[in-house]
Amino acid sequence: MHTWPNPFIEQRADPFILQDGNHYYFIASVPEYDRLEIRRADSLEGLRDATPVVVWRKPESGPMSELIWAPELHHIENKWYIYFAAAHTQALDSLGMFQHRMFALECTNADPLTGIWVEKGQVKTPFDTFALDATTFNHQGKQWYLWAQKSPDIAGNSNIYLAELSNPWTLKGEPLMLSKPEYDWECRGFLVNEGPAVLRHGDTLFISYSASATDENYCMGLLWIAADADPLKPENWQKSPHPVFTTSNENRQYGPGHNSFTKTPDGEDVLIYHARNYTEIEGDPLYDPNRHTRLKLVHWKENGMPDFGIPPADTP
Repeated sequence: MHTWPNPFIEQRADPFILQDGNHYYFIASVPEYDRLEIRRADSLEGLRDATPVVVWRKPESGPMSELIWAPELHHIENKWYIYFAAAHTQALDSLGMFQHRMFALECTNADPLTGIWVEKGQVKTPFDTFALDATTFNHQGKQWYLWAQKSPDIAGNSNIYLAELSNPWTLKGEPLMLSKPEYDWECRGFLVNEGPAVLRHGDTLFISYSASATDENYCMGLLWIAADADPLKPENWQKSPHPVFTTSNENRQYGPGHNSFTKTPDGEDVLIYHARNYTEIEGDPLYDPNRHTRLKLVHWKENGMPDFGIPPADTP
């Protein structure tokens, strides 16, 4: 059984690991929220000590100039893409923190660490509101875009949406809202559904997501659909009424969430997430740098559902 040091990488929130060919790639939010950096290694364990390479820095002004959040790295048709959320300096000054939009970068070189990254601009959605935490995946022969966004006519901070892509930075057709905060555990501190991540197992497609404020109330929820069902029909989706991964007071692991998934070389599913090991946060939790990246195996129940267990304690 695989276990990893806990924390796996310190002071890296919103972690994302891509397994591509013989390499693993790691990207995450940095505490300064000012740049995008990638690590690469030949193994999962090697990511801990891999040297981060800065591939993009935020400009001094404009729509991508503040609070660079939750990047993801994807390899689509032999090109590399990074999705990330960013805020505009002027909007931040006048309207407050939650003014992010989603943006995409493209690299057509073989090596994303040394290649040239080109800004493809904002990923536009039907309404121009707070948006963040995009991911992408291929399913049923189509490329999909999955993200969190504030709806103008739904209370709360963000819901989960799904749309097909015509290219990696352009939506095709009308998005479907998959989930909105409705249960108590999704509405603590803030009404939040964010950070969606895709996991396939057997004949089911799962989407995990994070809910509530980014303190000890942060936790993970779960959606799922039959792999052969139409993902744009809301009646095909199911939602867990209970969180699937939550704070462990016993193990001193608080606010686990904003996860992604990867696999070991043996094909075991790995949950990548962040959590703190204390609750005494001064000021806004988003500016506390100690949401550390952590890894644990996903186990599977006999009924085909994932069992995320509880967040393991820090290792000595």
